[in-house]
Amino acid sequence: MKQKVPLSKMNMTKTLLSVMLCCCCSIMAFGQNMTQEIEKIIKGKQASVGVAIIHNDDIIAIANEDKYPTMSVFKFHIAVTALKKMEAENIPLDKMVYIKQKEMLKNTYSPLRDKYPDQGIRISYRDIIKYTVSISDNNTCDWLIRFVGGIDKVDSYIKSLGIKDMNFTETEESMHTDIMLCYNNWSTPLAIAQLLKKLHTENILTKEHFAFLETAMLDCVSGKNKLIAGLPTDIKFGHKTGRSNRTADGIQISEGDAGVIYLPNGEKCYIVVLIKDSRESDDDNAKIMADISNIVYRHLNK
Repeated sequence: MKQKVPLSKMNMTKTLLSVMLCCCCSIMAFGQNMTQEIEKIIKGKQASVGVAIIHNDDIIAIANEDKYPTMSVFKFHIAVTALKKMEAENIPLDKMVYIKQKEMLKNTYSPLRDKYPDQGIRISYRDIIKYTVSISDNNTCDWLIRFVGGIDKVDSYIKSLGIKDMNFTETEESMHTDIMLCYNNWSTPLAIAQLLKKLHTENILTKEHFAFLETAMLDCVSGKNKLIAGLPTDIKFGHKTGRSNRTADGIQISEGDAGVIYLPNGEKCYIVVLIKDSRESDDDNAKIMADISNIVYRHLNK
């Protein structure tokens, strides 16, 4: 004999199913609408544009299959690797070291060298990493690469975290000797977004080092017209930017921005935009990024 299901329970089950279906459809529409708006922004551009967005368990990846040169975005990876080595060797952030004058190369972007020209410099690990991440100093970047044992150590450590779709073989110095070597340091946008999320959601670094690196990224002074330009001024955004020089025929090898949007509800959104082989102007490249972050924020803040 079949047991009769009370009408009230049947109605409740139907209601729950309806709610679940509505939620599922809303999530699908959310991702689909956002993707369509972003694709409209990048359509017809004289550049390859890759985008990755991670919010909670939702992932959007657009043109993610290409190998995008990272340029100075890789300084974020270097900082994570350096902090991990400091933890292993119990090196405090405020320990002082000496950077030799010959290590402060002249033909490269280096606010630290400009502040202390033609001399060696006593400086803390804390300030070396801040100069590298917040100000994008190339000389302190290469000092950190030497500190961890070479760029191959950065590459292998990041891959050991499960981030596979990337490859680093070049330093700032080597990329300045030959601009085409910039292509050797590459990543997919999603791989960078995944590393950002891992840093914020897993215990990769100690609480002290995580808080320090988070602040350094929030204090980033570059890229004011990139992703951050598409966000309301009261929204926190911690990030690392990168850009190459142009080739002799005017191609911008790479322009990028990668960071964390701190949403009003306390959630975080990890967003990466990498632009490759662009014939667009610098301003147009930046506007692509700002337009994309604006779309993302509008959808997430509904």
